[in-house]
Amino acid sequence: MSGHPSPRFDTARLRMLPLAERRHRLSIEEIAVDPSPPGPVLPEAVAGQVRRCADRILRARAIGRPVIMAFGAHLIKNGLGPVVAWMVRQGHLTHVATNGAGSIHDWEFAYCGKSAEDVRANTAAGRFGTWDETGRCINLAVAIGGVDGLGYGESVGRLIAEEGLTAPDPEALRAGIAAAVAGPAPDAESAAAMADLLSLIQSGGVEPGSHSLPHPWHRFSLQYAAYATGIPFTVHPGLGYDIIHTHPLVSGGALGRGAIRDFYAYVHSVSNLTDGVHIAVGSSVMAPMIFEKALSMANNAAIAEGRPTVAGHYLVVTDIQDGGGWDWSSGEPPMDHPAYYLRFCKTFYRMGGALDYIQLENVLFLKALAAELARESR
Repeated sequence: MSGHPSPRFDTARLRMLPLAERRHRLSIEEIAVDPSPPGPVLPEAVAGQVRRCADRILRARAIGRPVIMAFGAHLIKNGLGPVVAWMVRQGHLTHVATNGAGSIHDWEFAYCGKSAEDVRANTAAGRFGTWDETGRCINLAVAIGGVDGLGYGESVGRLIAEEGLTAPDPEALRAGIAAAVAGPAPDAESAAAMADLLSLIQSGGVEPGSHSLPHPWHRFSLQYAAYATGIPFTVHPGLGYDIIHTHPLVSGGALGRGAIRDFYAYVHSVSNLTDGVHIAVGSSVMAPMIFEKALSMANNAAIAEGRPTVAGHYLVVTDIQDGGGWDWSSGEPPMDHPAYYLRFCKTFYRMGGALDYIQLENVLFLKALAAELARESR
């Protein structure tokens, strides 16, 4: 019995708008947080947790172990990209991971110095997320990066660092597709990446060759810092979650390819997490979900290969939700305790290692952590 595809919306019906028409809610020059000391004054119990986090980071890096930070988009919207970028440049972090919105806000800050909009008003007006440069540039960057073997985050980082894109000639792509599928061992992934890019170039009227795209505010960009430093910046999106998915140049194949490559890069980092550190900042869904799958995959491979599983890792979760002062070293909280409802903490707790839940707004946490790292590194 043959299937009948459901009716689908045609994105060709949409009218994309220039970013210059958007009334931006945030300016990176106004909100950027300076990573320099001093840090904020915190209650002693919380300050002790931050000191412990800094100590574990420095101990992990001293023995060559990874320190991973996974975060939600509000970290970028709160102007904290420069603080995390400082940690990257100082060698305190070896991997940073975020969702699609985190990458988008960071790119918009690098490109035009501003980001965010009035979602309520713009949705009613049919304008929310319909910004041409954001959708066009990021979708093209990820598709071009896919042909070059890059993941999502590295593709956007390269766009910022190189201040432009280079679109291949359609005939070269057609020849590449034919060559990739020829012979006894066809390279289906390369052929698919080139086919996705070819489709975008043709449908979007993209001229082959170099396209200059200055990013005057790249100094504020975390993606730029990660790309320039050579550490992974991985993006873990959900299709339909992000404003670039409204753009006619979106390609599910290209985005999925970039995202799965990024996930495997994240799994690689987690597989080396023995005696390392993983920090989740303001991410109650993405961070715990990717971490539990990555750790299971890492342990699965280790067992199959006769190696030890990941152990001795230190996990930090920081958010503003009330944890009720629960000591996670004593086990999971009972149902009548506020911490029972911190689902993301329970997920991380079940991943072994040691867990600290730091109830703190992310600007205070990261400023305090940066100051403590600077102090202990002297």
